[in-house]
Amino acid sequence: MISGRCAACKNSRSKCPPNCIFSPFFPSNNPQRFACVHRIYGAKNVKKMLQALPSHDLRAQAAECMCFEAQCRIESPVYGCGGIVSQLHQQIHFAETQLAKTRAQIKALIISNVVQEEESQLLHDQPLG
Repeated sequence: MISGRCAACKNSRSKCPPNCIFSPFFPSNNPQRFACVHRIYGAKNVKKMLQALPSHDLRAQAAECMCFEAQCRIESPVYGCGGIVSQLHQQIHFAETQLAKTRAQIKALIISNVVQEEESQLLHDQPLG
């Protein structure tokens, strides 16, 4: 058995060529990573997507995205990563609402303090009896 094969070549039970498009992104020590991507996209489609990208950095980012999206789709077949995006939008909306409430409270306290200071100043400025 050849130990230098990537997870994709091990999965397909083939020899890993020196210029294998999968080997930098799907190492043999993490077969589950390729298994998730293969289950959702299929090896041929993953290969086409990676080959369509010009640089190694873009391919690495694409492989990361495919792995994340595939894992999300496996965990949540209906929503996939869209469920996470929706959840994050809800959290942002909640945080923005809380921020608006806090700003309104701060503004009300500032106004209240200004009014109290003005009233206090008026009381001190009035002549006694």
